[in-house]
Amino acid sequence: MDEELNVLIVKEFNNAINRRDIGKLASLMAEDHQFIDSENEIHKGKGSMVASWKEFFHLYPDYQNHFVKFYTEKNKVIIEGYSTCSHKVLDGPAIWTAIIVDQKIQEWRVYLDTSEIREKLKIYST
Repeated sequence: MDEELNVLIVKEFNNAINRRDIGKLASLMAEDHQFIDSENEIHKGKGSMVASWKEFFHLYPDYQNHFVKFYTEKNKVIIEGYSTCSHKVLDGPAIWTAIIVDQKIQEWRVYLDTSEIREKLKIYST
């Protein structure tokens, strides 16, 4: 698996989020795509997630992700960064993971940036 290509796919996915480009997001999702939010709720299915992203962009039009550092483990990419949004719950540091299969995002997950999550994901930088 090409880890550099996986990072590029993740960057492209995030650029689509930041541009609110539903078509591009959909093209990068696997059919069995799932999103796991910071409260560990699992949202399954590409079609369902396309609808969810549309609603999310409507509710939070100024939401943006800013990625700072990437780590790769085979088909998994771990991302350190932060989000900006006028909705305070969505504003601040975060960690994301992506599982890439056949050059598509099969799983997109967001975590709160805590010491426990950093330990779990073996992120030791600050």
